[in-house]
Amino acid sequence: MQIVAPLEIEDYVIQTAEFMSPPRWHIGHTSWFFETVLQKYRPGYRVYSRDFLWYFNSYYEGFGARIERPKRGTKSRPTVRDTVAYRNHVDEQVLQFLDSADESVLKLVRMGLEHEMQHQELLVYDIKHLLCSDFNAPIKSTPKPFTTVEGMAQIEGGLFWLGYGNTDRNDFAWDNEKPSHQVFISDFEIDKALVSNGEYLEFIRDGGYQNFRWWFSEGWEAVNREQWRAPMYWELHEGEWMIRDFSGLASSESRRDEPVTHVSFFEASAYAKWAGKRLPTEAEWERAACYDARRKTSNAFPWGNTEPDNGKANLFENGHWSVAPIGAFPDGANSYGCHQMIGDVWEWTTSDYVPYPGFKSEFDEYNDKWFVNQKVLRGGSFATPQLHIRSTYRNFFHAHERWMISGFRCARDLS
Repeated sequence: MQIVAPLEIEDYVIQTAEFMSPPRWHIGHTSWFFETVLQKYRPGYRVYSRDFLWYFNSYYEGFGARIERPKRGTKSRPTVRDTVAYRNHVDEQVLQFLDSADESVLKLVRMGLEHEMQHQELLVYDIKHLLCSDFNAPIKSTPKPFTTVEGMAQIEGGLFWLGYGNTDRNDFAWDNEKPSHQVFISDFEIDKALVSNGEYLEFIRDGGYQNFRWWFSEGWEAVNREQWRAPMYWELHEGEWMIRDFSGLASSESRRDEPVTHVSFFEASAYAKWAGKRLPTEAEWERAACYDARRKTSNAFPWGNTEPDNGKANLFENGHWSVAPIGAFPDGANSYGCHQMIGDVWEWTTSDYVPYPGFKSEFDEYNDKWFVNQKVLRGGSFATPQLHIRSTYRNFFHAHERWMISGFRCARDLS
């Protein structure tokens, strides 16, 4: 509710693209999730509204009929006022129920909180597409770079445990992060820094969007079909590329030291090929992010085993509403000298989003139904809550999508 506070009433109901949802829908859907728990586990609970169950369902076929995603912005009812009243009602009912809830219900409530944090981040994406610089975000000043970050880190390969294990400090993980299992990777190099706007601008100026040789066939089709010439939210003004975000419109040159964002997997892969590199696999990313070569073990986070805070990573609580310049969080660097592997942008990997060996679904229709035709991203973004991120977190999107806060760093085989 703090995120949507600067919105005007008209803003809550608009859907600017099929891939985004109106803010009203987010604040109702997250309460709908908790109401499903009340329906099943609280004796005598009466559904608030059957119409609300239909409108605020997302993709859960097991919970009945639902409105199609592209049509969420075609309805003026339930009103924003009614949606907020619904949210307050469900919150009150859940808080009363917690006093008598057993362990199985508490686990579902924790899952609902994690689900809500996912939608807090999605709200940022959708409000940006809806209003961008017209949104009165409570922006805190962006930090300056403290150190120069250059070159690639050499990472030794071998066997290691990939995924969330019972020894991890965080007491929650999604089922798609499990089970932890051994994988083998060869020696490789990975960029110490995220690819910057300045570096990506060179790709654009070298005709990267006009040369098919850098692109996957499906990516080249997207370039021509969508008329891509630069990342999303980049605008060409009198021959100069400008970047629009919550703080306004600025030249790409003035923001050349910031990580490039709002790029698709296709764009990230094309840049990597142009640069003579490639994208890392998710196993390589996790190895580079968390492996401590001296102790021969993995940390919970790149900097060690302490939880994220404002000094180690650019996450939502930092309040910047934007990426931070490369080198702005030296305390978050790992032993290899890799910076900003947590926060700022979700990082594309080459890995397909598929179940880990031995996967067991812990909640029907949540993660398991998406194990096809999507790519894994790691690391979180500036819109990810601190409590919500882990180094083992597997985000996933289709290869053509770029409305989310997505960037990348490159890798290379080590002979």
